[in-house]
Amino acid sequence: MVTDLAESPVPTGSARRTWTLTIACFGVLLVISSMVALNTALGDIAIATTADQTQLTWIVDSYTLVLACGLLPAGAIGDRYGRRGALLFGLAVFAAASVVPAVSTVALHIIAARAVTGLGAAFIMPATLSLLTSSYPKEQRAKAVGIWAGVAGCGGVVGMLGSGVLLHFWSWQSIFWAFAGSAVLLFMLTATISSSRDAEAAPLDTAGAVLIAAAVAALVYGILEAPDRGWSDPLVLGCLATGVVLVAAFGYLELHRRHPLLDVRLFAVPEFGSGAAAITVMFLVMFGFFYLAMQFIQLVLGYSAIGTAFALSPLAVPMLAFSLLSSWYLPRMGLRLVIFAGMALLAVGLLCLRTIALDTSYWDIAWRLLVVSAGIGLFTAPTTSAIMTATPDDKQGVASAVNDTTREVGAALGIALTGSLLASGYTRHIAPALEAYPPAVRDAARGSLAGATAVAAHLGPRGDQLVLAARSAFLHGMGTTLLVLAIITAVAGVLISLWAPGRNGIRLPLRRSRS
Repeated sequence: MVTDLAESPVPTGSARRTWTLTIACFGVLLVISSMVALNTALGDIAIATTADQTQLTWIVDSYTLVLACGLLPAGAIGDRYGRRGALLFGLAVFAAASVVPAVSTVALHIIAARAVTGLGAAFIMPATLSLLTSSYPKEQRAKAVGIWAGVAGCGGVVGMLGSGVLLHFWSWQSIFWAFAGSAVLLFMLTATISSSRDAEAAPLDTAGAVLIAAAVAALVYGILEAPDRGWSDPLVLGCLATGVVLVAAFGYLELHRRHPLLDVRLFAVPEFGSGAAAITVMFLVMFGFFYLAMQFIQLVLGYSAIGTAFALSPLAVPMLAFSLLSSWYLPRMGLRLVIFAGMALLAVGLLCLRTIALDTSYWDIAWRLLVVSAGIGLFTAPTTSAIMTATPDDKQGVASAVNDTTREVGAALGIALTGSLLASGYTRHIAPALEAYPPAVRDAARGSLAGATAVAAHLGPRGDQLVLAARSAFLHGMGTTLLVLAIITAVAGVLISLWAPGRNGIRLPLRRSRS
């Protein structure tokens, strides 16, 4: 790996810090956008590679799996050997691995390349935030972290928009060429910034790194397999149980290490613990929401891939606005009220989306989307800042990795949970309407709205009835799913707020004393 000679940040003034912030934002944007960009191109990839559904799933999920399980070890390596070096190494791996899918049409090659890309992303993501926090003095960190968090929150929208534009003009390979080119350009720009690392670096906790990587891998793999296999499948249950056991073993090990990879006692610190919990729930709900919104806009409203991206692009405005303002309203409101208000607003937005109908116009949907986005934006930056400020300066890479790991695990769980709930609701509501159709049609339409739409094209006038029934079933399934997500958000908002500190830094008492 590329290492750094500099042992501490070089005080180069506000212009240099702003340049570091710019590069950090582009870095996290590259990682997050890569998580969702391929969703718009899976149809084209399936035709070009003859990949089956399982292979298509892993073209997307191999990146997420390796990214999630590599974040904590990669963050610790950056703290010890240099955060700029970790970022340069990650960008080099990301760029090289992105070239493979651009020149190969073999599904297994693309899956393997995406896994390696995830490894590169695991070094990029924590390094961007830890470089940022080590470059800015404490009194200016909140604003810088707010900008970083706002950009990270918009990464999904940027990924959809960018891939939609590329697919409108070029083939699906253009997405990978864009990723490779962006990583190369960012590599050259990163070479111009100052670095930092712990001047008295402790030995790397290799055993802890291996244990937590295995734990996250087991958990995320089980979550990713749940929509297809079912939550009661032995493999899914086995992976989840193994992950929980490994997490417990990791916690026990770290409590007894002289130089732990992650001091798990940090989770008992209200700022750190409530921030990590809130981010996990936020990404669970946000990626579940994106999963629903993309399908509704494309399959029900009939938008193209690029049209869907533009339809969802206004979501970025409240996210960025609230993130930029977080350094102003967080000290005045306190973390407790910010988390409660943000999650309450998010829950209200999700409930409002349950009132849309098949003939609802985009503009009637847009204001509901903005309510959801405002809720997310309100507490995204403050919770990220809470994690980073509660962590010692020499562990900023690990803190950033915790922040990023909660995002990845939350996103994977959100997509899996949403996919399972939507599939269950859709299948239950479409079943009565399929009784009049032949078995082949029933089998195709029972699986998804996309399957029903495809088979309906060959049925003539009866196809219109099938599409209408399938869209209605999708809307029912989406409504149930949104209700579950809203309940999760509301309950989590209350519980996390009880733990989070208020404006004066004091946590709410859980019970009153009897004096």
